[in-house]
Amino acid sequence: MGKATEDKDSQVSYLKNRFNMFIEVVDSLDPESTDLEDIDRLIEMLDDLEGKYNQFKKDW
Repeated sequence: MGKATEDKDSQVSYLKNRFNMFIEVVDSLDPESTDLEDIDRLIEMLDDLEGKYNQFKKDW
């Protein structure tokens, strides 16, 4: 695993990077070929992002 993200600026930067990765994945999807597994993976990514936000929020 990577180095722990401890200060608020690093945590916000981490969240921004993860959100940008999510947006890139969404942008790369082809609506004609996207299936249920793709949508489930997007939901999982959002759930992970929300969990990390809630974890960081406790520190703020």
